[in-house]
Amino acid sequence: MIRVILIDDEEDALDLLEILLGQMGNVEIAGRYLNPIQALEDLSRTMVDAVFLDIQMPGMKGTEAARRIRSISPDLPIIFTTAYAEYALEAFEIDSTDYLLKPFTVNRLQTTVARITKNLYKQASSPELKKPSVPSVLSLGGFHIVSLGETGKEVIWKTKKERELCAFLIHHEGKRVSAAVIIEALWPGYDLEKAKSYLYTCLSYLRRSLTEHEVAIHIRKGNQGFSADLNDITIDVSQFETLLNRILAEEQMNEMHYDQMNEMYIGDYMDGCNFDWAIAKQLDIKSLYVRALRKWHVHYRSQGKLLFAADSLQRLLSLVPDSEIDGRALIKLYLDLNNRSEAYRVSLQLEQAVRVQLGTELEEETLLLVQKTIEGSERTAR
Repeated sequence: MIRVILIDDEEDALDLLEILLGQMGNVEIAGRYLNPIQALEDLSRTMVDAVFLDIQMPGMKGTEAARRIRSISPDLPIIFTTAYAEYALEAFEIDSTDYLLKPFTVNRLQTTVARITKNLYKQASSPELKKPSVPSVLSLGGFHIVSLGETGKEVIWKTKKERELCAFLIHHEGKRVSAAVIIEALWPGYDLEKAKSYLYTCLSYLRRSLTEHEVAIHIRKGNQGFSADLNDITIDVSQFETLLNRILAEEQMNEMHYDQMNEMYIGDYMDGCNFDWAIAKQLDIKSLYVRALRKWHVHYRSQGKLLFAADSLQRLLSLVPDSEIDGRALIKLYLDLNNRSEAYRVSLQLEQAVRVQLGTELEEETLLLVQKTIEGSERTAR
């Protein structure tokens, strides 16, 4: 049974929402409030699984109430119930679970309850997920190794090149790499004898660091090369690639994979490390993620879940801000949501990205869409 509280300044709205949730069969109303301030006071003393929250309320807007709820319970699912589409972006920034536009249907509400249930399942299973049975290699958003000996303790490197050597060997996924290839990647242009000395010093540091932190990665030497024996070490980028390929191959989309995919992606492969040898794989991973986000956009659009479709395009444009085809899709989506201010904001960002990154002007199709957005905004202002 899911326990929820309802907050809305209209008694009729509370009555209708309670009736609809009652038809779900697995939802208990733990409280209903016309006053969001009173709800916040009670929330600090009441255990609930989710909050249904109106936005336009006297005294305190729902978005402000949501931010205060976040300070009380950071992971509590918040579902906005409103007649106004223009608060969708702010709702996503607050990390709301759903955004229901009034009047909503029982079927739409069932989707929301399913998302709450999924969130509870994730919370119940997360303690086990956060206790890795083996060390983890984290290469999305940087490069880090979490040790097994002390939970959550990160391996501390003696030198930057020791860290890069470890990353380079893991990058090759257990394959033996010759000393010449390693030197060319890590010490290009160096005197060969000095480079060999640096290599063997780093190998010595690396073996010692892995041993001290009880990381079961073994550096092997053989046939004039070196390899990292990964045993059963988990590598985040490998799991991410597997998930993306699964999504791209799926005929029936599993919406749990959307959240999982976005939670895993915390940045580009080896992001910020300045490893030239990692660039090709970095681009490959980003390309896979972009393709997956485009597929999710098509899926959510076909399901009429426009806010999730917008979320997928927003994430996509953060990766490829000069993509006009995706920018146009997001502008059209916001126009469908009657949110011309967001449509105009996207068009300005797209124009800036195209000019700065490509050194060119927007395509004619994009310009026509931008003009339509501007004209619509001017009519609204009048």
